[in-house]
Amino acid sequence: MSEGQADSALFAANAPLLEAMFERFQTDPASVSGIWRAWFESLPTAAGTALAVAPCDSHQVGVLQLINAHRFLGVRHANLDPLQRFPRPDVPELDSAHYGLTADDLMREFDTGSLVAPPRATLTDILAILRRTYCGNLGAEYMYISDNARKRWLQNRLEGCLATPQFDATQKTRILQQLTAAETLEKFIHTRYVGQKRFSLEGAETLIPMLQGLIEGAAANGAQEIVLGMAHRGRINVLVNVLGKPLVQIFKPSPNNGDGALTGDVKYHQGFSTDVATPHGNVHLALAFNPSHLEIVHPVVRGSVRARQQRRGDHDGTEVLPVILHGDAAFSGQGVVMESLNMSQTRGFSNGGAVHIVINNQIGFTTSDPRDTRSSLYCTDVAKMVEAPVLHVNADDPEAALLAIQIALDYRREFRKNFIIDLVCFRRHGHNEQDEPAVTQPLMYHRIAEHPGTRALYAQQLATQGIVNEADALAQVIDYRARLETEERIVAPAVSLYKRANAANWKAYRGVNWRQTADTSLALTQLRTLAEKITQIPDNFSLHPRVAKILADRREMAAGNLALDWGMAETLAYASLLRDGYPVRLSGQDSGRGTFAHRHAVLHDQQRERWDAGEYVPLQHIYPNQPHFIVIDSLLSETAVLAFEYGYATAEPDELVIWEAQFGDFANGAQVVIDQFIASGEAKWGRLCGLTLYLPHGQEGQGPEHSSARLERFMQLCANDNIQVCQPTTAAQMFHLIRRQMLRPYRKPLVVMTPKSLLRARQASSALGDFTEGGFRVVIGETVALDEASVRRVVACSGKVYFDLLNARQERGITDIALIRVEQLYPFPREEFSAELARYPNAAVLVWAQEEPQNQGAWYAIGHHLRECMSASLSLNYAGRPFAASPAVGYPEVFEAQRQALIDEALNHAD
Repeated sequence: MSEGQADSALFAANAPLLEAMFERFQTDPASVSGIWRAWFESLPTAAGTALAVAPCDSHQVGVLQLINAHRFLGVRHANLDPLQRFPRPDVPELDSAHYGLTADDLMREFDTGSLVAPPRATLTDILAILRRTYCGNLGAEYMYISDNARKRWLQNRLEGCLATPQFDATQKTRILQQLTAAETLEKFIHTRYVGQKRFSLEGAETLIPMLQGLIEGAAANGAQEIVLGMAHRGRINVLVNVLGKPLVQIFKPSPNNGDGALTGDVKYHQGFSTDVATPHGNVHLALAFNPSHLEIVHPVVRGSVRARQQRRGDHDGTEVLPVILHGDAAFSGQGVVMESLNMSQTRGFSNGGAVHIVINNQIGFTTSDPRDTRSSLYCTDVAKMVEAPVLHVNADDPEAALLAIQIALDYRREFRKNFIIDLVCFRRHGHNEQDEPAVTQPLMYHRIAEHPGTRALYAQQLATQGIVNEADALAQVIDYRARLETEERIVAPAVSLYKRANAANWKAYRGVNWRQTADTSLALTQLRTLAEKITQIPDNFSLHPRVAKILADRREMAAGNLALDWGMAETLAYASLLRDGYPVRLSGQDSGRGTFAHRHAVLHDQQRERWDAGEYVPLQHIYPNQPHFIVIDSLLSETAVLAFEYGYATAEPDELVIWEAQFGDFANGAQVVIDQFIASGEAKWGRLCGLTLYLPHGQEGQGPEHSSARLERFMQLCANDNIQVCQPTTAAQMFHLIRRQMLRPYRKPLVVMTPKSLLRARQASSALGDFTEGGFRVVIGETVALDEASVRRVVACSGKVYFDLLNARQERGITDIALIRVEQLYPFPREEFSAELARYPNAAVLVWAQEEPQNQGAWYAIGHHLRECMSASLSLNYAGRPFAASPAVGYPEVFEAQRQALIDEALNHAD
């Protein structure tokens, strides 16, 4: 549409104002401005004569309102349900009579305003355009978009083609072949692998030509990689018919070569990656592994895509495309969808938009009564929060579905925004093939039993058009089934020896033991050079006095005049990794400053005059052309953000990726990510991941919800060296731990129980020499000179409680109790701990002391390790808080009483 048409006074959005002005003009022409009065007077009558205030004039406004109504409400009258279970609703606003238009107006010409049509057309022609565009097999929702440019673009695309695709005979034949492949595969599996769950795609076979069209269209738009996320519905079909994984590999997976750590997963959770050839070049396809938590893969895919885009320098998202498939009930029902959409346009988490396809089989497990499935009209309504356009399409019209794909891809290329396609279909079988859905949904499944299938309907359509006859359609089925019988790949890889540029290489990190060493120390000259860089600020940059004091102190620390605190140690670790060539990404709800104001990675000019200016990140200015340092104050989300960072870390082994909880207990909100991805992703899918979690943890009298990162949950998940759980107690330990995570060729998730009060505690600070020598110590033995032969009791602990015990021991003058800190709780360092115990041959008791209640913390997970390190002469005791349902007490006096009791029990001599 031309700008003149788009900006016309007759633009449909102006109809109410125009109608009101015209009514005033009819009553009193002098009541409107001269310009409008002249325009109203120039309107022709039905006979083409000069002004006569006739019904035709007021009807012009009605025509504009009718056009607008179809853009808003046409979707409600669209033909979307293949089962035709409900009559199409009566929408009065779509009836011309609603605006006072009559049969006499049908052949009259009206201005079409912003409608993509001739400037003037008869009401009959206008209605035909509107009904074909908005009330056919494709229904559109986009008028809630606040950006006029995007609305006009969509109007142009939809109205310009009447929402009607144009495919030639070759393209239509190919669509039929893809539908045939989708349907025949399901029937083949049903008979060849009897009784096997497969979560059939039957009823939604149109998804396969949609994805094929998406791949080619994305390649035409410049995409070189596509990362696809989906739940289990139709996954096997996508694996075979889109990615080309041999069916035999899916149902008869290869053994794990005796690797007990690789336990595998069910076939409909498996991922796969391959390179396929398109007319526009090779495209890498990656289907993300996904557990049964249906929507959790959504942010994982976004994270993986962001890492790939970052590695390529693909800042506008042209080269890497996220495609996310959803179920209708899950899309509207699971909160991670809202979280993911909410962060999709933010600076730290954007991908240049994603293409979403909702496989809307109109039933959620066994529920299909709309009174029970959701409170919104459409399952896609949550997408309106980010003003994403939605195209609803009848799955029995694969050509309309492919048109929706084309529009989605072009819209994303133009605006870098999300796009939603709601594929309205059905589910021929139950939730799985062993379920009987007619028990609870008899009406729906009577209709499904009568439905011939999309392939049959489309074959009949092509036969009517003289493109494919019945024999040709049957030959497609026979040919495809024969290919399945020979176990050949349905989709051949692009090139047998094709090597992708920008691919991540995980080979160096496989089969590496956690004891692999790395030199994490830093020469004093290097340390001081980095310290200078991280404390520099631009000229005329005004710091807050508290921040200025922190930077001044850090300069003194680098000079050796002050011990280095936690914030300085952490910042130096990042700076040194950047110097070594490792990018760093840190996200969390207050990560720039740090929840406890210890980090200050982002400095704010106190005199800035614009809200979006006046920030300075010293770590981005260590040296020219350095790797990126990204620190993000994330939105108030745990599940989606942590899943995003997991996806990012699985796609980028050579970047330090950190998620920081504001308090450790915030990880509760992301437990599904921890359970189903972080802790078990390697065992289920062989997916390595070096993601680091910072979880503030420690009993400090701040009540139940600000004390515990639920250490016990992580310890319970530990097995087969799957994750690392550490609780460093000094700044230098944190420095070496961060550097160790990248410098040694070992990529496992690192869970760090970070402190709160220790961030500034003098005892937890470290001297310069602790950074220039040594490394991360998994166990720290006694630091005070004791007569080892006289030690009668050894107290082992982890975390902040060590300093409580150390101070109490000194105050009480105790010299026969030794303290051992376990800084790495898993993998448990038995050799190092045993060596420390062996220093005290006359000790009779080993005590495990912890701040957490006895049923929480590390006690139950660590007890067997301690016993295996003990000599026969030692007995093992517990010192700590009693069993409790809550992580911590909320009453200060009770907290202090428990703390003293813990110390007394740990240092008790009555053994």
